[in-house]
Amino acid sequence: MRVHIATDHAGFELKEKIVADLREKGYDVVDHGAHVFDALDDYPPFCIEAAQAVVDEPGSLGVVIGGSGNGEQMAANCVQGVRAALVWSDATARLAREHNDANMMAVGARQHSEEEVLALIVTFLETPFSGDKRHQRRIDLMAAYERSVRA
Repeated sequence: MRVHIATDHAGFELKEKIVADLREKGYDVVDHGAHVFDALDDYPPFCIEAAQAVVDEPGSLGVVIGGSGNGEQMAANCVQGVRAALVWSDATARLAREHNDANMMAVGARQHSEEEVLALIVTFLETPFSGDKRHQRRIDLMAAYERSVRA
């Protein structure tokens, strides 16, 4: 599975470790930056680039990392077709995929240990969408609204 990943300075060191670990687990990881540590960089360009890549490549998933994950989630959700969820527990990682068919997740590097973040990411990546009709109906309603306001 292809995984698009991005962060700013807040998650830079963690991202480097996660990319290596995911590749070791057999994931095809595309790193959208940051590629060097810069304490003054801005997360939106990195997150938006990763989000657009997820939309452009159906079947791929994305991960954006920040200090809290909040801004990164917001930036990713600016891209039409992205459903990015802020993940902070095993349950939120699973439900984002099972109920919302989220194609991206955001996580806070300053909120969890390295091991916790990796476990949340793997849970997200390995959990399929349930396909339940009520969940699909809700996703379709959001997508219809998104198309109507961006047309």
